[in-house]
Amino acid sequence: MRILSIQSSVSYGHVGNSAAVFPLQRIGHEVMPVYTVVFSNHTGYGSWRGPLLSGDDVRGIVQGIDDRGGLDDVDLVLSGYQGGDDIGDAILDSVALVKQRNPGALYACDPVLGSAASGCFVAPEVQQLIRDRVVPAADLITPNQFELGFITGTDPLSIDDTLASVDLVRDSGPSTVLVTSVLRPDRPEDTIEMLVVHGDGAWIVQTPHLPFKANGSGDVTAALFSSHFRGSGDPADALERTAASVFELLQNTLDSGSRELRLIESQEAYVAPQRSFASRRIR
Repeated sequence: MRILSIQSSVSYGHVGNSAAVFPLQRIGHEVMPVYTVVFSNHTGYGSWRGPLLSGDDVRGIVQGIDDRGGLDDVDLVLSGYQGGDDIGDAILDSVALVKQRNPGALYACDPVLGSAASGCFVAPEVQQLIRDRVVPAADLITPNQFELGFITGTDPLSIDDTLASVDLVRDSGPSTVLVTSVLRPDRPEDTIEMLVVHGDGAWIVQTPHLPFKANGSGDVTAALFSSHFRGSGDPADALERTAASVFELLQNTLDSGSRELRLIESQEAYVAPQRSFASRRIR
């Protein structure tokens, strides 16, 4: 599978393309990364160095790929954090160009807006762009539970609430929705869930909830799920495979005591994770 991944890049640590590209390559995909920023490290450290690319820079790089015929067989376009509305416009233009070359290509958007713990951390113009233009253009989105509520103007807590919110966002465009970090009040203690809705079905998977936050884990989750789903068309299988790989990656990172994902050290987790987690159909 050939994948165009338009995301940020950091030299130290693993977020954006620096988190997504290697796991995708490790499971056998050809990835063409296009960077939106080139930073020394992720912004959670409070300081960083390096440039932001403009929307025109992104368009130029994608056009250069197209000049070589490199968009003709792209099966999947990924996007994540969008630091400005000009980048969002460039991503939408790139998706449109890919779909001209291959109408069967899938656009998977991780609508990065914030979290329940931190609230919304992107500029108002980016919030509006993602909600009003990017999400409706996507075939697949991977919001966390907070982001799903933000996009739909709802407050999903229970499974029924979350499914209702997913149905609202699917009415706007995306046919497949993966909700990460689902924390329903009645879940078993020390667990966390992910939920996928596709067609008339919905599936949920539960894993232990590890007591730490790892920047970049959402980028890995979105990349793995999107590629598994694009490859098999089976949402439950993609959900189970992603949950197993990401849990092992996070467990390895927690055990290491590192703030940064043990992305390379966990490479076997993407191919053959040691544990499995069965999904359950809930609709």
